[in-house]
Amino acid sequence: MLLIILGSVLVIAIIGALWVAGIYNTLVSLRNRFKNAFAQIDVQLKRRYDLIPNLVEVAKGYMKHESSTLEAVIAARNTAYAASKNAAANPADAGAMKGLLSAETGLAGAMSRLMVVSEQYPDLKANQNMMQLTEEMTSTENKISFARQAYNDSVMTYNTSRESFPTNLLAGLFNFTEAQLFQIENAAERAAPQVKFS
Repeated sequence: MLLIILGSVLVIAIIGALWVAGIYNTLVSLRNRFKNAFAQIDVQLKRRYDLIPNLVEVAKGYMKHESSTLEAVIAARNTAYAASKNAAANPADAGAMKGLLSAETGLAGAMSRLMVVSEQYPDLKANQNMMQLTEEMTSTENKISFARQAYNDSVMTYNTSRESFPTNLLAGLFNFTEAQLFQIENAAERAAPQVKFS
């Protein structure tokens, strides 16, 4: 009789351990998916950050009296690049994601000002290098949008699983914190920087 009770307790303990391991492994898998999805955003952000100095260099030749605008774009680009590296190190860090969103908002504003000012320079708009760079920027902005959507979908799946019962009991125990969506709060800031010179 004692062996049957011990055997039953052992079987229940094994089933419980397997259940906990299954939940833990599911959360790890979902967390890795949203981190990978952020890595895809990061690739496109880096591409954009690499294009911006080239865009500014081409514009410099035409916009000699707009140096403060060009400097603001480079400063915003550098801030966003640093924030991106910080967020890429740990996409689950809410502070890093908020810093990236803030820096991206600043960059979007600086790029918008650059585009408005550049409209005053028809020769710049007709420059072949500028047209090619703006086409690449537009393509990159589209890729960022798609990558952002995939990331937000992964975060939603992770957060939903993390908050669902009984997983939520173990998520806190194993320090699976809430992941942050990559979204811009201000509706005016949601628009991608316009980079058309036609």
